Amino acid sequence: MSRIKDLQKNLFGGTTSNARQFGMIFTLVAIVVLFQILTDGLTLRSDNLIALFQQNSYILILAIGMLMVIVAGHIDLSVGSVAAIAGILVAKSMADWSLPWPAAIVFGLVIGAVIGAWQGFWVAYVGVPAFIVTLAGMLLFRGGNQFIGNANTIPVPEGFRVIGSGFLPEVGPNTGYNNMTLLLGLAACAAVVWRELQSRRTRRQMDADAAPMWISILRLAVMIGVIVFASLRFASGRVGTSFPVSGIILVALVLAYSFYTRNTAGGRHIYAVGGNSRAAELSGVKLKRVNFFVMMNMSVLAALAGMIFVARSAASGPQDGNGWELDAIAAVFIGGAAVAGGIGTISGSIVGGLVMAVLNNGLQLMGVGTDRVQIIKGLVLLLAVAIDVYNKSQGRFSVIGSLTRPFRRDGSGPPTASPKVGGDAAPVKVAG
Repeated sequence: MSRIKDLQKNLFGGTTSNARQFGMIFTLVAIVVLFQILTDGLTLRSDNLIALFQQNSYILILAIGMLMVIVAGHIDLSVGSVAAIAGILVAKSMADWSLPWPAAIVFGLVIGAVIGAWQGFWVAYVGVPAFIVTLAGMLLFRGGNQFIGNANTIPVPEGFRVIGSGFLPEVGPNTGYNNMTLLLGLAACAAVVWRELQSRRTRRQMDADAAPMWISILRLAVMIGVIVFASLRFASGRVGTSFPVSGIILVALVLAYSFYTRNTAGGRHIYAVGGNSRAAELSGVKLKRVNFFVMMNMSVLAALAGMIFVARSAASGPQDGNGWELDAIAAVFIGGAAVAGGIGTISGSIVGGLVMAVLNNGLQLMGVGTDRVQIIKGLVLLLAVAIDVYNKSQGRFSVIGSLTRPFRRDGSGPPTASPKVGGDAAPVKVAG
């Protein structure tokens, strides 16, 4: 029994892993295996995996930003509309203003930053709840997208399409695989081994308890096995395809934001604000700065997601971004985040997004209609909350229990749990 507890505690999340995130990883594996059987092996075919990542990379990018917004105790309903208006402005800048596509990408990110600053100002400095601000933004920027584009599609040039539909290039000798993808896989394996060894060395230096050696070996074996399998799948696609460029962007963002939320004072402040804003402010956290940052950051990532979608579609259209906010929010909650804030991880949100992506993909391969797909996705989200209710009945932290306290920006409602300072990271002082 003790070995099972060690496995749950340490295999995928270190000493702060929780049962829900641990279970979601195996839920993802179970869904993949189930659809692999039901689709007669189509799910894990190279071309399907490549398409799955290309079709869902923009939602996973949105989930990264949405995780930080939700952890801080807010919600953003405008991300789909922000992505749409950024996409149409970038497409128009290249089509009508002859802006080179690299400059157009920078222009799109600036648009996201300006919109995020606008919404962050109302949330952080005026005090309007983020739900209202972003609901207004959803209407405002959706209308702006249709007004600017005049309800027409605007094509984008070939160079710009690389970020949405491009792949790692073919280099080196003919091995039957895409060599760049294989090298990327080897680099990922080396990074996993180095990170595990570094983590154990650091814990020894701090005289902290490290995970049992058998856990470390098992964790490395599982992660390296997954990386090797995925690398071979992506590298063995038809000639001209490999690991998508949009996937490279996603991986870079996951690494950067995971480091930020786990290892920097700014990241810990976000968790502190979501856990108990009153205690965080007394500890020296600047609430307005944190709230402004998470809203602005979300819009920048929404603009990036919109550009990736437009690049993959080869044109910007009036229906871009519809429903994206719901998919991003679902990914975050399925990945273990709490409605009341203070709890959630980047990795958990990515796993939650992949669960929804594989579910969508598998049902489509089976020929299930869109109506039934929506029903099943709703049931999956409901099940994730039901698990939280079960946790409450067992005396664990519960989103539902947290919802009984008032939603006040100053955190003056009676807390139902002690302040949460970090998700992946161990608790530390929040002032810094």
